[in-house]
Amino acid sequence: MDMTCKDGLLTQIEEYRNYMITLANETSLSSSQVLKASIKLDGLLNEYEKHLSM
Repeated sequence: MDMTCKDGLLTQIEEYRNYMITLANETSLSSSQVLKASIKLDGLLNEYEKHLSM
């Protein structure tokens, strides 16, 4: 995995993690917005993991 791509993906992961935490604090852990953010974050983490195993 290219370092630039890896760094970009890590940045996206961190941003979405912070976004999800903010949403959870403003709404609730079970809100649909938090669920959507969690699904997006899971996808980013899976993509990162996939690239690491190549």
